[in-house]
Amino acid sequence: MQAPDGESVYFRLSTRSIPQIARAGTDWQAGAIAGGYWLREPAPGTEAAIIAMGALLTEALAGWQALQDEVPGLGLLAVTSPDLLHRGWRAGNSHIEALLAPLRPGVRLVTLCDAAPASLSWLGSVHGHRVVPLGVDRFGQTGDLVDLYAAHGLDSDAVVGAMARALLD
Repeated sequence: MQAPDGESVYFRLSTRSIPQIARAGTDWQAGAIAGGYWLREPAPGTEAAIIAMGALLTEALAGWQALQDEVPGLGLLAVTSPDLLHRGWRAGNSHIEALLAPLRPGVRLVTLCDAAPASLSWLGSVHGHRVVPLGVDRFGQTGDLVDLYAAHGLDSDAVVGAMARALLD
């Protein structure tokens, strides 16, 4: 923030405790700062990937675990800043293009965020992938996280269902 070309940082805090996932090595750290990294690398020839951000990474990981045997090589991309990814893509200095490059055209993406579904749906435009975006599209509901995530289609069952729809399309 203090650098001449620095900018402010936005932290979205959650009251939800999220266990930290063990990561091999430190390669992911530069990606996290640039806007995203593969939490689970996609295998060559995979048909699909899950892309998630924030507090919903727990549900995305549970969905990934449920699908990994059904969708060989399924990737899981952790987005740390959709803003940085989008700005870089528009400016032609694109971390997201490099991240999605291993996925061949036609690969299906399921995006998951606790924001408007469009917040991540633009990722399909980077390399022409088909996207099933999950997110919050109505407001005013109350309840615990389990009930709210189910009501909004943000739980791991919704991730599995979205992937099934994506692959059947």
